[in-house]
Amino acid sequence: MGVEIIGATIISIITVIVACVIGALGGVLLKKEAEKVSFRKLRLSLHMFFGLCLYGVSTIMFILSLRGNQLSILYPLTSTTYIWISVFSVFFIKEKMNKLKVMGIMLIIAGVSIIGAFR
Repeated sequence: MGVEIIGATIISIITVIVACVIGALGGVLLKKEAEKVSFRKLRLSLHMFFGLCLYGVSTIMFILSLRGNQLSILYPLTSTTYIWISVFSVFFIKEKMNKLKVMGIMLIIAGVSIIGAFR
């Protein structure tokens, strides 16, 4: 299946991280649409359509990456979605990055690294 590191192939690890990036982009698109409409006037716009498509692609990628790999290794990588959301939010929807968010991102990176290092 490929070179295995800590219970998962390298390609599966990369696939999960890419899926997280794609899913985060989908979330940003949905946020952009959420700013425009109320729940009662919800309609399928380009932002919503592509946001949902990106979520779907992300989910399929994650499911495919699980085949033959340890869930306990791959699933913690999905926490990197919070990192991507924070970064994309600054660039695409002009949210502010503050010290607490940066500290949270560092804790996520540390947590994922610890899980990976001790397998």
